[in-house]
Amino acid sequence: MSRLHESISRLSCERKRWFIAGAAFFMQLCLGTVYAWSVFKKPMMEAHLWTETQTQFSFMIYNTVFALAVAFGGTLVDRKGPRLVGLIGGILFGSGLMLTGFANQIQSLGLLYVSFGCITGLGGGLGYITPVITLIRWFPDKRGLVTGLAIMGYGFGAFVLGNIAPRLILDAGIITTFHLWGGVSLVLVLIAVMFMRNPLPAWLPAGFVPQLGKISSSEDSFTFGRALRTPKFWNLWIIFFLSLTAGLGLISQLSPLTQDVMVSGFGGTPSEEQLRDIIIASGFIVALAGIFNGIGRLAWAWISDTLGRKPVFILIFTIQAAGFILLAHAGHIITFSILAFLVLACYGGSLASMPAFAADEFGPLHIGKIYGVIFTACAAAGFVGAFFFAFIKDVTSRFEPALYVASGFLLLGLFLTIIYRNPVSEN
Repeated sequence: MSRLHESISRLSCERKRWFIAGAAFFMQLCLGTVYAWSVFKKPMMEAHLWTETQTQFSFMIYNTVFALAVAFGGTLVDRKGPRLVGLIGGILFGSGLMLTGFANQIQSLGLLYVSFGCITGLGGGLGYITPVITLIRWFPDKRGLVTGLAIMGYGFGAFVLGNIAPRLILDAGIITTFHLWGGVSLVLVLIAVMFMRNPLPAWLPAGFVPQLGKISSSEDSFTFGRALRTPKFWNLWIIFFLSLTAGLGLISQLSPLTQDVMVSGFGGTPSEEQLRDIIIASGFIVALAGIFNGIGRLAWAWISDTLGRKPVFILIFTIQAAGFILLAHAGHIITFSILAFLVLACYGGSLASMPAFAADEFGPLHIGKIYGVIFTACAAAGFVGAFFFAFIKDVTSRFEPALYVASGFLLLGLFLTIIYRNPVSEN
C-alpha cells in the first residue's frame, strides 16, 4: 500500500512540475516584452526632443536594476519561497510601466529613469528569477531543457510587443501604449505567479541518476561563501558579462539600426508614408528577433544537456564574434536580419544555459543566491553594452564601430571559456 501511495505521489509531482513549467513560460513571456524597448526609442526622442544617450540611459538603468534585483531575488526565493517574490515582482513591473506612460505625458526624463529604469527593472528582475530557480529545483534531470523552455518565453516577449507596439504607438500614442502594456502585464504575471511553489527538499524525479561531474543533491551543494571563493565562479561571471554585453547592446539599438539599413536601401530620402512603413517593418524585425532569441534559449540549453555547458559556450562565442563582424558589413535588410537573428539566438542561448551551468558546478541548495550573484554580470553588461552602442552612434553617427567592439568582447569571452576548468574536480 505504501508503494502504491508513493507511486501516486510521484505521478502527481511529475504532472505538477510540468504545470509549473508552463506557468513559468507564460510569466517570462510577459516580462520579456521589455526586449521590444528599441521600438519605443525613436518615438520618445521625436516627441520630447531627447537625445540618443538620454533616452538610452533609461534602458541602461533598467538592465542594471534588473540584474541586481535578480541577485537579491535569488536570495529571497531561497528564504521566502517563489510565490511572494513573484507577486512583488509582478506588481512592480506592471505599475512601473504604467508610471512610464505618465513620465511621457509630463515629458520628464527623471521620472522615466525612476519608473522604467528603477521600478520596472526591480519588478522585472524579481519576476525573472522566480521561475528560473523554481524550475532548477523541480527538474534536476532536465536543467538545460526546462530552464531554456522558461527563458525562451522571455525571448518571445519581444515578438508579441514588437508586433503590437509600433501600430499602437502610431494609432493611439506612446502614453496609451505604456499604460496598456503595464496594465495587461500586471494581471497576467500575477495569474502565473499563483502556480509557483518549491518541491519538498528531499524530492527527486523517479529513476533519476545524477551524472558524473554535476552536483544534483542538496547534501553536496556548495555554500554561497565556498562558491564565492572559487576562482571559476568569477570566471563564469566574466564569461556571462562578455556574452551579455554584446547581445544587450544590439537589442537596445535593433530598431534604429534596422531602420538605418532600410533607409540606406532607398538611395534617397524616403517619403513620410515610406518612413511609416519602415517603422512598422522594423518593429516586425524586432519581433522576429524575439522569436529567434527565444528559440535559441531553448535549443542551446537543450543541446547543453547532451553536449555539455562549456562546449556550448565555445560555440556560442565563436558564432557571435563572427556574426557581429558580418553585421557591420550587411548592407541589405535580409542579410542584416538573418545575421541579427543568428547572434540573438546565441545571446539567448547563453542566458538560458548559464543557470544550468551554475547549478551543475555548485549544486541546487543555494543556487538562488549563487546564480543571482553571477547574474549581476547582466547589470554591468546592460550598462556597458547599451552605453557604448549609444555613445559610439552619437560620436560617429554610425553603428559599425560598435559592432566591431562587441566582436572584441566576444573573442575575449571565447578565450576565457576555453581555459575554464570544472571546480567539482578540485574538491
